[in-house]
Amino acid sequence: MSSNEHKDHEKGDLPHELAVLSRNEKIAVGHGGIVSGTAEEGDDGEFGGPDGRKRLERRLLWKLDIRMSILIFIYILNYIDRNNAAAARLKGFESDLHLRGQQFATLLSILYVGYILMQVPSNMFLNYIGKPSLYLPACMIVWGMISVLTGITTNFVSALLTRFFLGFVEAAFFPGALFLLSKWYTKSELGSRTALLYCGNIISNAFGALIASGILSNMNGRLGHAAWRWLFYIEGALTMFFAVVAMFVLPDFPATTSWLSPQERHLAEIRMASDFAGIGDEGQTEAGGVGYGLQLAITDWKVWYLALAMTSNVVSLSFNAYFPTLSATLGFNTTISLVLCAPPFIWAAIEAFLLSSHSDKVGERFWHISGSLALGILGFIIAISTLNTAARYVSLFLMAQSYAGFVCFYAWLSNSFPRPPSKRAVALALINAFSQLGNIAGSYVWPSMWGSSYRNSYAICISCQSLTIIMLAVYREHLKRLNRKLDAEELARGVPPEARGFRYML
Repeated sequence: MSSNEHKDHEKGDLPHELAVLSRNEKIAVGHGGIVSGTAEEGDDGEFGGPDGRKRLERRLLWKLDIRMSILIFIYILNYIDRNNAAAARLKGFESDLHLRGQQFATLLSILYVGYILMQVPSNMFLNYIGKPSLYLPACMIVWGMISVLTGITTNFVSALLTRFFLGFVEAAFFPGALFLLSKWYTKSELGSRTALLYCGNIISNAFGALIASGILSNMNGRLGHAAWRWLFYIEGALTMFFAVVAMFVLPDFPATTSWLSPQERHLAEIRMASDFAGIGDEGQTEAGGVGYGLQLAITDWKVWYLALAMTSNVVSLSFNAYFPTLSATLGFNTTISLVLCAPPFIWAAIEAFLLSSHSDKVGERFWHISGSLALGILGFIIAISTLNTAARYVSLFLMAQSYAGFVCFYAWLSNSFPRPPSKRAVALALINAFSQLGNIAGSYVWPSMWGSSYRNSYAICISCQSLTIIMLAVYREHLKRLNRKLDAEELARGVPPEARGFRYML
């Protein structure tokens, strides 16, 4: 950083990552590496002109979308393996392991201890090796094996150990997947792709419940094993199978993906460089050393502020881990209760995709997030206000759709840390890891003594969801102020509106 840039940064005029961007210096990526300069019009000649570039870009995105779609299936399995204890609880898991008091809640929360510890180092390692097609599936195989081993546990301590290590290994996937998406897709494409990824999480609540209902109702006593043990065996084996498939499907990063043509690889690099959100400054990042991104992330107050906002949001979504229990309060048997879990989350997945796609289209995040969270608050209020079966089931739909706003929140994170990539890798992992403290706290928000109305639990969720909306409103005002400063600097330099550089998405 030059002395002038350092002075600007000390004054607090703009974040460090925008110091170069604010001077309208753009980056062109050539086959030989990173070249600083000013982007010129008519750089599409090698692609056959603007129309040729558009055709090549459509083909590139089609290839990427097809391959990236396996992340949805991986996330489904990731969350099924994480949340199957909730379904197993309905069929003897607690009694067979002789769990007492808060021991079941501890089994849920201990997973997130390992999950928190591993996310940042995992993403730093992923950014360093540049091989997500090998690293992420390898982690899948290990967590699938641990899930299978959960099926042979006989007491609280053995179950506690498997749950801890399950979280430790599962931590690699979601922040790694977010980082992988941010290396390939531009700001206007990232929201819908993040939504599709997170739909794997949401759909897992639907399909996980359906799979669990089939296994728990048909496998009890087979080969001398309880049905809940078969649940862990079968779902862990499915994870390991898909891990092997993923090794041959997932892309690596633009510069290290072998199945792209040289022209497609060049276009992928140019797209991200011109978007100021990708690999355009990769050379600068690595020149600072492996810990450069970590240093930038932990010294940026926005990382910690968003981590707190997301933690509050995660606490408000803690109903997810207890959804079968909440469904059971409607008064139906175990199989019907599990089946009833599916429709709310199927609707939530559809809404998440539609909301995020519209958010991308109009270039807006805050109101899309807060609108969804406000509907979730309405669902909590309905659940508190009545024990009527139909009304409470409607409230489950409203609660579940809160995930649509949560997905937009994740897309906003990637937009909020444009460069360098190593900082974005750490920031995404650190925010996601820190927010898992909300899952630890959320594990204790739904004690049996508060059932069947769970009014105290819903009151906690209302408070946390409201706090999230307030914090994000304040954050939006901060980004508006930064955008105005960028406007002023470009106006002073006489930059025409059509040549406007990077702006934060609001």
